[in-house]
Amino acid sequence: MKVLPKTYLLPVFLFLLNLGCQKVKDNEFSIPTAVSLTSNPDQLFKEPYRPQFHFSPQKKWMNDPNGMVFYKGVYHLFYQYYPDDIVWGPMHWGHATSTDLIHWQHKKIALFPDKLGLIFSGSAVIDYNNTSGLGTTEHPPMIAIFTYHNMAFEKAGKINTQSQGLAYSLDEGETWKKYERNPIIGNTNKKDFRDPKVFWNSDTKLWTMALVAGDRAEFYTSKNLIDWTKESEFGKQYGAHGGVWECPDIFKLKVNGNEEEKWILIISINPGAPNGGSGTQYFVGDFDGKTFTSAQKEPKWIDFGTDNYAGVTYNDAPNNQRIFIGWMSNWLYARNTPTKNWRSAMTLPRTLELTKINGEYLLKNKPVAAFKKLQKPAFTSNKIPLKANQKTDFKYEAFNQSEIRFNAANKDLQLVFSNDVKDSLVLHYNPKSKTFSIDRRKSGKVAFEKNFGKDIHKSNVSALVTNQIDFQIILDWSSIELFLNDGLYSFTEQIFPQKPYTQLNILSTEDQELQDFTISSISSIWPKKIAKNE
Repeated sequence: MKVLPKTYLLPVFLFLLNLGCQKVKDNEFSIPTAVSLTSNPDQLFKEPYRPQFHFSPQKKWMNDPNGMVFYKGVYHLFYQYYPDDIVWGPMHWGHATSTDLIHWQHKKIALFPDKLGLIFSGSAVIDYNNTSGLGTTEHPPMIAIFTYHNMAFEKAGKINTQSQGLAYSLDEGETWKKYERNPIIGNTNKKDFRDPKVFWNSDTKLWTMALVAGDRAEFYTSKNLIDWTKESEFGKQYGAHGGVWECPDIFKLKVNGNEEEKWILIISINPGAPNGGSGTQYFVGDFDGKTFTSAQKEPKWIDFGTDNYAGVTYNDAPNNQRIFIGWMSNWLYARNTPTKNWRSAMTLPRTLELTKINGEYLLKNKPVAAFKKLQKPAFTSNKIPLKANQKTDFKYEAFNQSEIRFNAANKDLQLVFSNDVKDSLVLHYNPKSKTFSIDRRKSGKVAFEKNFGKDIHKSNVSALVTNQIDFQIILDWSSIELFLNDGLYSFTEQIFPQKPYTQLNILSTEDQELQDFTISSISSIWPKKIAKNE
């Protein structure tokens, strides 16, 4: 069947009228933009593929988010960091802060390796009642609990390479001291014994810790953050077990915002994700402060793309929000992505909500509300009619720094982003098979690692039962994040187009309308003065 094009032109040299494009002739529209996608390899935060509104380190290697805690109006983000190269090496804790979860200030390195080992992943809390005795109630300490990894033990072939350590800050995270009696939890010959997530349990009036040990989670309690008692285990016969369990988190959420509450246990796994390599699963159940139980045997996934791993949530976020950040990469190819000077970024911060559809509990995640502050509508239309098998084309020079949002009927829909060097990124919703797929095989640079552009990533989306589906598509210089039905399903993928995408064509096999269609430009979060002075 011949496919006829229908084009909406959005070049950058004309002007808008009332937030919509001035109409030049039928089906042709023009839009200006102040957004520049010109990269400069010698300018910090303007390098090729440098994210413009996702957090990334100033330089060198970054992986897991750590120590996420909110205190005195400031969101602290610590992260796995190697300051000497753009590949993984001896782990430190990097540090950044934000007052809005969008704009970040880079801080000096918080934690360095010592004689007990490298500083692997962990969490941070504010000890408001000074239960640890390391500060005062007037000036409560910020406590970081993390995993030590002993490289000498690893080289000697020992299993018990990992133990849990504690550090504390008396100046709101600016400087840190290691606890003199580390480790606070030793290793009794366990492999992959790591990634403590600690929180204050208001129900039990105790500190609770979730740890992973190989293929299961372990739960501990403490009165003082120093002396810990193991209470239980979970997971040996639950969920995905294609690889090692990592980076646990546990918290409770109201169901659909109502009175019913359930506990969520997050577990990352590598390998074993549905589209290969690293991924993050979750379990819905109950927790009495000591034991987590769940009727859910099969894994559920926070994100169905390939590049959202090791994500955890903030302690003490305002208004009881549950705010999640993941590492936007995958261990299949994380060390090989085509960036220079730095490597890796975080996902957008996301709000987690628990919903129930046809008796099934599902975890929704969507960008935090503050992300809207960066957006400026560039093209809006109440409706875009689509004729069956007739392409609708949009031309716009800043797709790689934009959000596209619309409502579509629950019908077949394909979106293709492309440029003039024939890179193409294909998104496809198939209502008959209830699947959504992302095809990045020809999205740009893909040959840097054999797995990156190997397959079409297809996922089951059977909970999309509404007549209309809300699409939110967010592209940065080297990533796409897509959210369906207010985050009921999310997909995060890295992309490395040889040139920015300048065209979007939309195609359906059925007649339908796209409603409330908006293309918004997104401002960079990095001030020019940082690029000049750092």
